[in-house]
Amino acid sequence: MVAADRPVARVVVDVPLPHLDRVFDYAVPEPMSATAVPGVRVKVRFAGQDVDAFVVERADTTDHPGALTPVRRVVSPEPVLAPEVLALCRAVADRYAGSLVDVLRLAVPPRHAQAEKQAAPRADDGSGEPGGPAAAPAGRGVQPGPWQDYVAGPAFVARLARGESPRAVWTALPGPDWARAVAVAVAATSAAGRGSLVVVPDHRDADAVETALVAVLGAGQHTRVEADLGVAARWTAFLAALRGTARVVLGTRAAMFAPVADLGLVVIWDDGDDSHAEPHAPYPHARDVLVLRAEQAGAAALVGGWSRTAEAALLLADGWARPVEAARGVVRGRWPRVVVADEAARPDETAARAARMPAPAWRAVQDGLRRGSVLVQVPLVGYVPRTGCQTCRRPALCLHCSGPLRVPDGGGGGPECAWCGRPAVAWACPHCGGRSLRARRVGVERTAEELGRAFPGSTVVVSRPTRTLPAVPASGAIVLATPGIEPVVLGGYAAAVLLDGDTLLARPDLRAGEEALRRWRAAAALVRPAPDGGTVVVSADPASAAVEAFVRGDPAHFAARELEERAGLGLPPAVAAATLDGPAGAVTSFLAAADLPASVETLGPVAHEARTRDRAPRTLDGSDEQVRVIVRGPRAVRPELARALHAAAAVRSARREPGAVRIRLDPDDLG
Repeated sequence: MVAADRPVARVVVDVPLPHLDRVFDYAVPEPMSATAVPGVRVKVRFAGQDVDAFVVERADTTDHPGALTPVRRVVSPEPVLAPEVLALCRAVADRYAGSLVDVLRLAVPPRHAQAEKQAAPRADDGSGEPGGPAAAPAGRGVQPGPWQDYVAGPAFVARLARGESPRAVWTALPGPDWARAVAVAVAATSAAGRGSLVVVPDHRDADAVETALVAVLGAGQHTRVEADLGVAARWTAFLAALRGTARVVLGTRAAMFAPVADLGLVVIWDDGDDSHAEPHAPYPHARDVLVLRAEQAGAAALVGGWSRTAEAALLLADGWARPVEAARGVVRGRWPRVVVADEAARPDETAARAARMPAPAWRAVQDGLRRGSVLVQVPLVGYVPRTGCQTCRRPALCLHCSGPLRVPDGGGGGPECAWCGRPAVAWACPHCGGRSLRARRVGVERTAEELGRAFPGSTVVVSRPTRTLPAVPASGAIVLATPGIEPVVLGGYAAAVLLDGDTLLARPDLRAGEEALRRWRAAAALVRPAPDGGTVVVSADPASAAVEAFVRGDPAHFAARELEERAGLGLPPAVAAATLDGPAGAVTSFLAAADLPASVETLGPVAHEARTRDRAPRTLDGSDEQVRVIVRGPRAVRPELARALHAAAAVRSARREPGAVRIRLDPDDLG
């Protein structure tokens, strides 16, 4: 017997096939009438098996001819898919030419039944009764704190406290106050009775913001959502946001879909960090998701970092956001002095040659150790991660799979392939016949050995990518780290040396210069201000635009110029662009099925190798050759382009055509 009231359940089935990206109608049995409500998980019969599904609507009628299949069971009566999150997921799927079910997998974490039973009950509507945090009167007791150092900072906080929705691109001043500034913005939003969502790159940034939130808001006012929390802890945190027992959600990329009640502010810190890009289809970026959330919820937005991305510059150019920056005098007084040591120039001092660094960098380390500890940033991990032929200087490649040869950590063994792991026995250069190898790039472990010999009285600390970074003494230590895992020193480093800068600038993607500048400024933010003797030496080509921007301390101008140059070259984000990767036959079939907008052009196909260790063997006719096609057009046609690509994927899926084609919109790598 079906339910008397709204007997039809419209559901999204958990089957990630593009041609099934729609709702399906099922009958609601009378015993499930009160529990099979929109937002709950259910089990339904689909294609001969039981599959998970979400109820997205209850209806009185259906267009389906004949009798409807009944819902098998309600997994849990908890409506875990909030209407606003469902709307967001649909918008994200449409923006990235993906399927709704793929986005729902990112938005709603796996259920944990025991944690669900033990979680705090749903809060009230914010009236201040037990079960939910009370909202403070709008604007009461909100002080700008660190925001007073920025020209538009106090006004930004005041507008948040009044319940308004300002949107800002924020270039932060160095030091730990960035986390407290985020907490103050959240406190101002809470004072207006609205919720906040803060997304940061990693757990170390989350730790810093959490400490600041507890100091400003008090304990128990926020929940933390991260992918590596574990199923139970993540589900508990998700329910705290869903049930309204926590009005502030802090986390990494996994938190970008968190169901925050009455969302009033979204914050993303360091939006250029690679970890904000979701590696699973349809590959959304946390910044874009939060921008969509701010638009849909009418919320304020804060895009912050030490530097500025081209995408953030586009938000400013479009008038979507306003800049929040410090005055030039404040900037000069807070950042360290930057010196360039041309990487192309050979060291002219014996000690500098022994330490494998330009003479200005060696002197900065020597002087910095007299006044404190010194940071040395090395772009590459390992010992000798890249080698070349000693005779012709060309890169040394594996004779089996063409992967790069490296020397393992410690340098005791012979060279081996970084892809397939085979030792390079009896290697000979295919270009000149040379049999000797040289180090093209030296990793952090080898650099640590060299600096230990060059500065025998100092303590050498190597920071490795673990959850807990090493404790560093305030003086007498040389700290070596790859970008992103530099530990903090109390009072700041006396100096920093950024080695092999041209390695960062040579990254094979669109944002090589932008990324180099971001990483350099993140390291410089850990160094004492210039008035206190803080110095940063960067070893890179002084003619590079990124190096010039680093010296001037002007990431805003660099980002604006980067955006302008990309517009002239037809590159994202100034244009709409997508890459299609897959077997040659599959990509050709995909393009034949795609009804692309008239203003869109296609480039390719060209051979394209996936960057993995597993290399698929070639067939004699080349039918499995991996190729790439680039599709690009004006920004105005982006929604139409996304729809056309998704429709083509649906056609191939319905026909069960072989070969997977990966669709990526707004790709970083067009090579």
